[in-house]
Amino acid sequence: MQKVSDIMTTKVFSLTPDTDISEAAKLLLEKRINGAPVVDKNGKVVGILCQSDLIAQQKRFPVPSVFTLLDGVFSLGSSKALEKEVEKMAAFKVSQAMTEDPVTVTPDTLLDEVASLMVDKKLHTLPVVESGKLVGIVGKEDVLRTLMP
Repeated sequence: MQKVSDIMTTKVFSLTPDTDISEAAKLLLEKRINGAPVVDKNGKVVGILCQSDLIAQQKRFPVPSVFTLLDGVFSLGSSKALEKEVEKMAAFKVSQAMTEDPVTVTPDTLLDEVASLMVDKKLHTLPVVESGKLVGIVGKEDVLRTLMP
């Protein structure tokens, strides 16, 4: 069975939390990639920024669902989730729009596990980490290429 190390890309394009959103969008488009890991100054993966995170900036402002009962107002949604969604919509820096604590894999992770993670969690890009440092990235296209003779 193949492992991540057999198919991962080792020349990884990454972002920092302080990168401007407009610069990150430009780079994702220029590189023709769906997402990029976000690393701190020590090389630790702290997030991932995907095209969908950037597209969120074009959404309408979410109106929280509420209902009233006996003159009380009850929210049907989480205020933290609403807060994070609004922050993504108004982001100026990558740190405000990225998905924190992303799912990562190691070079020894088997491809069937990668495929399961991608399908079950609806992920397109997984940072590859070894000893706490970013060493590569694996995307859906990498997995698809394994199906070709």
